[in-house]
Amino acid sequence: MSLGSWLLALDWGIRLAALWWIPSRTSPAAARSWLLLVGFVPLLGLPLYLLFGHPWLSRERVRRQRLASQVIREEQAPLQALRWTPQGQDADTEMVPLLETLGDFMATHGNAVELLDDYAGSLRRLLDDIDGARERVHLLYYLMFDDTVGEAVTDALCRAAARGVTCRLLLDAVGAKRGLRRYRKRLRAAGVEVHDMLPGGLRWRRSGRMDLRNHRKIAVIDNSAAYVGSQNLADPEFVPGHPNRELVARVQGPVVAHLEAVFASDWYIETGDRLDVFPTSPLQHADSAVQLLPSGPAYPFANARDTVCALAHLARRKLVLVTPYFVPDDATLSALRIAALSGVDVQLILSASNNQRWTAWAQESYYRELLDAGVKIALYRPHFLHAKHLSVDDEMALIGSINLDIRSFALNAEIGLLCYDREVVARMREIEADYLADAEQVTTERWETRPAWRRSREGLARLADSFM
Repeated sequence: MSLGSWLLALDWGIRLAALWWIPSRTSPAAARSWLLLVGFVPLLGLPLYLLFGHPWLSRERVRRQRLASQVIREEQAPLQALRWTPQGQDADTEMVPLLETLGDFMATHGNAVELLDDYAGSLRRLLDDIDGARERVHLLYYLMFDDTVGEAVTDALCRAAARGVTCRLLLDAVGAKRGLRRYRKRLRAAGVEVHDMLPGGLRWRRSGRMDLRNHRKIAVIDNSAAYVGSQNLADPEFVPGHPNRELVARVQGPVVAHLEAVFASDWYIETGDRLDVFPTSPLQHADSAVQLLPSGPAYPFANARDTVCALAHLARRKLVLVTPYFVPDDATLSALRIAALSGVDVQLILSASNNQRWTAWAQESYYRELLDAGVKIALYRPHFLHAKHLSVDDEMALIGSINLDIRSFALNAEIGLLCYDREVVARMREIEADYLADAEQVTTERWETRPAWRRSREGLARLADSFM
């Protein structure tokens, strides 16, 4: 047989094997994208699928996550006095058991939630809390840059360690590559424990698929305060031309211990070392009910996606969603469409500028379908809107690191905080109104005037949604 015949046989052998293999191991949407790639370029598509086609984690990581979930549930069992149970038949009666089943944490009362909308102000509060720490500082972040913010955080951790404070820093191996390269030795020399998460290189087989990332942003200071939201440890313009606008929640009360439990889980998954987590008492001066939602490929369900869809289905009057990246799966798209068609005022707020060009093209392909269903789409212009949050009626607000895209739903470890508090929702409504004041609403008439080449570009980008 000639070389050409062998190559032809190999080419078709790969296509047929992919047709049999891929649909049984990935979702239908992802299988569609991968089969298209393998069908067009088999010799390229096959190795790419083997590397990135299935969101697998090592068995040891899955085992450690399962054990961490078990410990979290067992440790909460004696603390029923902290549990918050909704009264009546509102939407929160459905969300509380769902989140506890998905993410292990019960809802608690006696919390304080402060929404921080100012980038520099949020950073100052964090640095002040680190400087005031007496026992421990635990930081878990996706991104830390070698810039003025990275320097400020490093200096604050070194000062805390010099006072005898136990300081631990967990950073994503890819997102925080620059910060790890510049600050790791200095921090360790000062007594700060530093570890990278989901490392690549020769260690990737012990972690998981190479593009799986820990996208969480969490800071815990003593038992007194914690931070969760969208802001990384970097200057607002760490992507040139895209100054970020963020939203962070500074919390106090029992939820602080829950955020520390998430840190301790990730620390255990990365190092094998178990940390003690101590309960935090309810506050006397505040009584917000909140519930934590960790998500990621180590969990048996798509925690983030299922929560977003449930909130959309439970909305009765108003649903506002804010995200920098909007590449939804079929379930999320359907939930938003059904909510709008049911008469809910659904407002999607996106950033007019975007640092991920392919993602921006893909998300534009969804606009017409959403507009036809009655979903409002606003494009915020002054900054790159990197905040990630949503609000439901006047009752619930979700804030954290979760984007409304397939990567956040299936590939990244994420964190969300669901607040069952009308005052928190009212404050979030003020922030949403501020976005809308500087945003342009997309109309069907305007959208239909875009040139044909843009529509083709959007369609091609959408075909690759499962690669994002």
